[in-house]
Amino acid sequence: MKVFTIGYEGATMDSFLGTLERAGVGQVIDVRQLPLSRRPGFSKAPLTAALAERGIGYVHLKALGTPKPGRDAAKKGDRATLEAVYAGQLELPEAQAQAAKMRELIAEKPSALLCFERDPCMCHRTLLIAAEGEGVEVEDLFADAISAA
Repeated sequence: MKVFTIGYEGATMDSFLGTLERAGVGQVIDVRQLPLSRRPGFSKAPLTAALAERGIGYVHLKALGTPKPGRDAAKKGDRATLEAVYAGQLELPEAQAQAAKMRELIAEKPSALLCFERDPCMCHRTLLIAAEGEGVEVEDLFADAISAA
């Protein structure tokens, strides 16, 4: 079983969608606690619509997102705090239920876990897969960054 991961940091919507299509992704599993973005098109409603236009499904699993203290730690590069906060999040019953749902979705069709950070090593999606993705092969996708032209 395989799962993709992708972050939209620095990406255009076109490059993001094209990257998903080229990889054969059939659904995006949004693992942001808050599916909102200052980047145009990456908040839940417009993202769902853009994905649907390309035949890609969208599922939001809120409980698999990082609580605010973990997001704050990640912004500061404090990986130890991020890991501790996120480990606590994954122990919650709702997170356990949604982790089971994530595994079902991954088994259903080619899926990509979505979060903001471009680098998966700086993102909780790597922690999520390590904790809840036993036996899953991971391929990290990278949408082209916006050119500085």
